[in-house]
Amino acid sequence: MRLVRNRKSAFTLVEIMIVVAIIGLLAAIAIPSFVRARKSAQANACINNLRIIDAAKQQWAIENNKAPEDEPQKADIAPYIGRNNNIDNVICPAGGTSFEDSYNINNVGTAPVCIRANNLLDYPHVLKN
Repeated sequence: MRLVRNRKSAFTLVEIMIVVAIIGLLAAIAIPSFVRARKSAQANACINNLRIIDAAKQQWAIENNKAPEDEPQKADIAPYIGRNNNIDNVICPAGGTSFEDSYNINNVGTAPVCIRANNLLDYPHVLKN
């Protein structure tokens, strides 16, 4: 005669706590890496936008025989941006909402500057001339 036990298998509280602790440890390791990667990507995007603005500004100056102290306006360099002539799409990924609150064009002889570079302080090379 066999005794039939109705035994349910389940995880113990200790096993669940160990799994939760391991997941917490992995999250603690991974989250700072994601934040660093995001900041780095924002800095690189900002630098690329500044390169595009500077190239457009230089092209405008060459085609219009401008001196290094001449300062182009947003409308002057818009045709050279290349994004369907829509310079309003060029915004700083570190919190800018428009071109005007993201970048200063400056004159032809000076590199453009990111106004939002303070949000990228971990990356001081973001054109703080």
